[in-house]
Amino acid sequence: MTKIAVLGASGQIAKLTEEFLLKDENNELILFLRHPNKLDKSKIDESREKIVVGDASKEDEVAKAIKGVDIVYANLAGGNIEDQAKAVVKAMDQDGIKRLIWISSLGVYDEVPGKFGEWNKNILGSYLATYRAAADVITASDLDYTVIRPAWLTNKDEVDYEVTYGANTAFKGTEVSRKSVASYINDLVENPSQDIRGNVGLNKPNTDGDKPAWY
Repeated sequence: MTKIAVLGASGQIAKLTEEFLLKDENNELILFLRHPNKLDKSKIDESREKIVVGDASKEDEVAKAIKGVDIVYANLAGGNIEDQAKAVVKAMDQDGIKRLIWISSLGVYDEVPGKFGEWNKNILGSYLATYRAAADVITASDLDYTVIRPAWLTNKDEVDYEVTYGANTAFKGTEVSRKSVASYINDLVENPSQDIRGNVGLNKPNTDGDKPAWY
């Protein structure tokens, strides 16, 4: 069995990822979140899913939730995202867990070129600095991390994406579906050695422009 802790389990990408992960009968999930009422408990498979309520910025609460897991997938958000990153790294080090999948944001490295890059900075503002600080905590750790920087997200029912590798590589495209991000995360769980210590951008091919087409 592979045991995966999903931190921020009520997020839209997280819920889609959980659906992918549960297709493999060898996966067990720890669903860690602050507000369990955001989950539809009628859809929880109690034989393979366990809900743990806690605050991701508190190391002791994270440590208790992830104890004994094989992989941590963090789908966290908020103004205290840097504190959450620090808590996750310390908790994983404490329990000797190495594999981390961390969701960040496009633009944290000023890697988005052209007019779309300027538009992205204007829309996201100080959010980028906050998420950059969190990403720096992850990449400075000794964990086997993969940092994922998705393009602007859509709810399209499709898996269609391409990957750019490296914080200094120009970002491609403007959008990507949440389902595509979830599929990529599932691939990392299925192949834990894939993209270790990788910092990747995800986008749908051929969506270049000054801003996402749907915006």
